[in-house]
Amino acid sequence: MNRLSKPRIAVLAAAVALVVASSAYWKGGSEARAASSAPVPTVAFRPAEERLVSDSQDYTGRLEAVDVVDVRPRVPGTLLTVHFKDGQHVAAGDLLFTIDPAPYRAQLNQAEATLAVAEEHRRLAISEQARGQKLVEANAISRREFDVLDNAAREATASLKGAQATLAEARLQLGYSQVRAPIAGRISRAEITTGNVIVAGGDATPLTRIVSDGALYASFNVDEQSYLHLIAPSLRAGVLPKVNVGLANDDAYPYAATVQAIDNQMDTRSGTVRVRARIAAVSPEMLPGLQARVRLQGAVPYHAVVVDDTVVGTDQDRKFVLIVNAKDTIERRVVEPGVLQGRERVLRSGIEPGERVVVDGAFKAPPGTVVKAVAASDAKATVADAGTRP
Repeated sequence: MNRLSKPRIAVLAAAVALVVASSAYWKGGSEARAASSAPVPTVAFRPAEERLVSDSQDYTGRLEAVDVVDVRPRVPGTLLTVHFKDGQHVAAGDLLFTIDPAPYRAQLNQAEATLAVAEEHRRLAISEQARGQKLVEANAISRREFDVLDNAAREATASLKGAQATLAEARLQLGYSQVRAPIAGRISRAEITTGNVIVAGGDATPLTRIVSDGALYASFNVDEQSYLHLIAPSLRAGVLPKVNVGLANDDAYPYAATVQAIDNQMDTRSGTVRVRARIAAVSPEMLPGLQARVRLQGAVPYHAVVVDDTVVGTDQDRKFVLIVNAKDTIERRVVEPGVLQGRERVLRSGIEPGERVVVDGAFKAPPGTVVKAVAASDAKATVADAGTRP
């Protein structure tokens, strides 16, 4: 086998290198032409809007009665009659229970008799005092004897007042044998039935309970950040935040409420402050103790940038939004989100009004991609036109 000379080997190597270089040149050119001819991705955008908004926050609370009274007897005795039906509405002053009045009527009669005796004693003592006054002026009796008559008249007057007080107390005791509703509202059942002997006082077993039903409270706990962002600015402005309430099965918040009280300190254990709002117009199905859905809205509006909540993405602990910048390039902006306004999210920072926020097609164009940006309304119109063509 003949060996190639060194000059021939050099020539062959140069030829191979030339072929490889030519192949690479033509391949690179093809790729460049393919890249230059690739279509630019299209994304839909919607300009970020600035509008006047009010922050709001939703909470879960409980309905509470404005007035709650445990009806207890004020005098002991035997319960004779129950005058109401369980769960009915009662007005203030309605008769609820009757306690046997016989012992108290007897006390009243005795007090009346004692008063009559006291009145006669006073009448006689006053007469003796007047007669003694004339005698002492005529020096018919001594001054000492007149002082005795005068003192008897004074004692008779005091005894009369005591008898009058006893009579008034007896009348009260007799009146207390009829237990009446102290407030208007819905009454519970009778806890003690007819025929039982009851005792009186604050430790006595309640006969029943009445809760007011003309208005209700919605009580809920507000966290510290919400207090600083919603309630504190309203208080500084001299107005109260707005409250709307709904029941657990309500889709909206149909009942308007007015903030009645804000607790005087923050609970350091839970980091919340107790707020109570009064619902003036309630519906019949609203009962104290029901769960309440509460929406607290700040009373001081402010200008803020809002975007569709669906365009706000999450990257670990940061929120971001994709925009189309002035060079038609996708740019990722880290934002500070605020509260939700319906389907829109308030952005406290990161986006300026009017910037083009990507609302559709972001999956085709990662950050740094040059795109064709189309307004969201124009994109929908184009799709609609395409759908009507044959």
